[in-house]
Amino acid sequence: MSGGHLRLHGLRKSYGTLEVLHEVDLEVRPGEVTVILGPSGSGKSTLLRLVNHLEKVDAGFVELDGELVGYERRTTRRGEVLRELKEKDVLRQRTRIGFVFQSFNLFPHLTVLENVVEAPVSAQGRRRADVEPEARELLTRVGLADKADARPRQLSGGQQQRVAIARALAMRPSVLLFDEPTSALDPELVGEVLDVIRDLAHGGTTLVVVTHEIGFAREVADTVVFMDAGRVVEQGPPDQVLSHPRHERTQAFLAKVL
Repeated sequence: MSGGHLRLHGLRKSYGTLEVLHEVDLEVRPGEVTVILGPSGSGKSTLLRLVNHLEKVDAGFVELDGELVGYERRTTRRGEVLRELKEKDVLRQRTRIGFVFQSFNLFPHLTVLENVVEAPVSAQGRRRADVEPEARELLTRVGLADKADARPRQLSGGQQQRVAIARALAMRPSVLLFDEPTSALDPELVGEVLDVIRDLAHGGTTLVVVTHEIGFAREVADTVVFMDAGRVVEQGPPDQVLSHPRHERTQAFLAKVL
């Protein structure tokens, strides 16, 4: 799996009078891991949803490997404008951007194996006979080869989240987004999910991870981004942002969580 090059430029997003994101710029180079930290309500989850075009931008744009996500450029008499893509084209783009949610979102009526196989077959039109061996390999990779025929309700939260990661990987994405992947887990299950993400990071997958796990960020991230009130307040290597933060807002946040 080759990592994609993700670029966010001038992203703005409001809900009514509430501005959730303000002029956010971010670049994630192929194979790099970017960890986004910040207090609740700082815009982290909204940012991920804009990357995947689950939410529409008010201004700015997202590019993956040079291709606009969710839009295309059109030249008119008034100049260059962005036009939203048709739904089928957006769905095609989403197959390149994996998303692992807080709450697993597995299909309860399907087995673990069927959960992993479903999206490549239905969304990408791949043959089930080709996808199933790959799905079994992914379940082995996340330590769940023996759970292929189980239902989600028979798994622990950590196991369900690892299935969700395998399901996202089955789409062969260029970028993988994680929205607080351990927040819904009991503390003793957090480590098993972080171990899988560490393995992905070392394997060259481009990752963007929203998390409160500071130790994980220090160990795995190439870049740590601190957000507050819809803005990127500070970003840089983990040692700089986490051990020697320059901005007083970052300093205050870390003082409370470390």
